[in-house]
Amino acid sequence: MSNPQPLEEEVYDMSGARLALTLCVTKARKGSEADLDALERMFQQLGFESTMKRNPTAQQFQEELENFQQAMDARDDFISCAFVVLMAHGLEGRLKGEDEKMVELENLFEVLNNKNCRALRAKPKVYIVQACRGEHRDPGETVSGDDIVMIAKDSPQTIPTYTDTLHIYSTVEGYIAYRHDKEGSCFIQTLVDVFTERKGSILELLTEVTRRMAEAELIQEGNARKVNPEIQSTLRKRLYLQ
Repeated sequence: MSNPQPLEEEVYDMSGARLALTLCVTKARKGSEADLDALERMFQQLGFESTMKRNPTAQQFQEELENFQQAMDARDDFISCAFVVLMAHGLEGRLKGEDEKMVELENLFEVLNNKNCRALRAKPKVYIVQACRGEHRDPGETVSGDDIVMIAKDSPQTIPTYTDTLHIYSTVEGYIAYRHDKEGSCFIQTLVDVFTERKGSILELLTEVTRRMAEAELIQEGNARKVNPEIQSTLRKRLYLQ
């Protein structure tokens, strides 16, 4: 039996501009200012040009992303990657704008895909979504295991529309996300701590975020709750921020 070969480590070129857009509904979301402060600190430390917009309506979520895409495509310099942080009340696949109307996450994600955003073609696009994805609450289990396998093939000449994208959700499908009135959300605070204090590829860092959140015990209305983020990746290379 032949010895398995180690993977060749291809990495994204992070020598160019790093851009971040944060859209956050703070209305009726106590603690979100603490999350914005933490994100601003993280983006500054990681060398991002960061833009933050508070209390977008459903339509403005869409418009701000389109403006972000158009501004990137109008630039002459090399762009390495983009982060988009979306924070609001939500249900699975949708976010609630400041005007109480809903916007489809899929429509927001499409704006920066390889087809629609030339500047980010084959570049990493990272979405961080802090929002509920349903009504379920997880009391936790004594023991559980999981195994996620991803197989991918790509050709050098063309690139699929939806590669080079990382979706990071604060909770799994169907479940609620938690936020502390003063300290912010467990998800954003943990993510910022790991991203600013640890070195590794982004998927390694997210594994650490998941581990820390899985160990944490959140108390809601006197009941212990568990929550863990969900990560969906179509990255083709390793992404290092530090």
